[in-house]
Formats: sequence, structure tokens, C-alpha cells
Amino acid sequence: QVQLEESGGGLVQAGGSLRLSCIASGRTFSSYAMGWFRQAPGKERELIGAIIASGSSTYYPDDSLKGRFTISRDNTKNTLYLQMNSLRPEDTAVYSCAAGSKLHSIVIMSDTNYWGRGTQVTVSS
Repeated sequence: QVQLEESGGGLVQAGGSLRLSCIASGRTFSSYAMGWFRQAPGKERELIGAIIASGSSTYYPDDSLKGRFTISRDNTKNTLYLQMNSLRPEDTAVYSCAAGSKLHSIVIMSDTNYWGRGTQVTVSS
């Protein structure tokens, strides 16, 4: 089992940047694919990006987010990161990380994934 805890959220002005962290404990972090998701009020959960276990490959389903958001990981620190730049008010959401056995399980939001509780990001105009 993997326990995940996000941090780094908060209030930021439009155009600003934030870096979120997701620290994993429990079983071997480096064996899991990871992903960042977000969910805004009244909207469905959305995949921002995913990264394979080694960190050598990433996947972003939305090109518009790819240009502003970057997912990375440091397996020596059991930590997943999300660098967010040029933030907009519509980026306001709860951001969560997930761990899965494969990249595909992250992309399809498999029920077997492990999830963190999330961290709130609020972007003011």
C-alpha cells in the first residue's frame, strides 16, 4: 500500500506560479506510475499529467496544460512534483496525486490506484 500526501497549494494571483509536491510513503515509490489530477467545483476530475515509474516519460492529455504545467518526480525523495506557471483563475481546483501500477491505470483513473486527499489551489484575478 502507498500513502500519498500533497502540499504546496494556496492562494496565488493570476500569472503566478506554484509547485505542488506529493510525498509517498509505504511501498516502493519508484515502482509506481504517478499522476496529477484536479477537480474544480461542479466539474469532473481531470487528468493533468502522468509520469512512468522511472520518470523518463510523461503524458499530458491536454496540450494547453502541457505548456504551463510540468510533472516530474524524484525517486530518491519519494516525491512527485507539479510545476504550475502562468496560472489562471480557471485553474482553481483541488489538486490530487495518484499512484498506479502502470501509466494506463493512471490515465483511466483505475479503482486500484492510490490517491492523496488533495491540496487546494486558488487563483485570484
